[in-house]
Amino acid sequence: MDLRVRLQAETKEAMKARDSERLSTLRLIGAAIKDREIAARTGSGDEAVLTEADLIAILSKMVKQRQESARAYEEGCRMELAEKEHNEIRVIQEFLPKQLSTEESAAAVQKAIQDLGADSVRDMGRVMAELRSRHAGQMDFGAVGPLVKEKLLA
Repeated sequence: MDLRVRLQAETKEAMKARDSERLSTLRLIGAAIKDREIAARTGSGDEAVLTEADLIAILSKMVKQRQESARAYEEGCRMELAEKEHNEIRVIQEFLPKQLSTEESAAAVQKAIQDLGADSVRDMGRVMAELRSRHAGQMDFGAVGPLVKEKLLA
């Protein structure tokens, strides 16, 4: 099912179930998508169409923002606000592709290096770009970067 259609269906279900916390998060997702569409419009007023990859990027960014907020709330001993952020993260992650495990990420890195014939750290940008195109939304590229560098140095 198309991600946008799935989001709309889940929003309707949350309304019917009177699940205010879930509904609030789903509406935040919808607003973020709408904001990106408005920003992508050209001066001619053409309707901007976001791809699945664009939607996944938006959701991934929302998860990262909430993780940072939750960490800040935990450091400030505001556990009720941190819990709210964690609940939002769980709802958003329902719409993201399954995350690759550490072993799967390592295998994907090795395959990308082999496919590109990368043999030095200078090829790191090419390898990261390839991983982003193959595994958008499925891995944490901040954590994968050092792994790519390590493999290229070895």
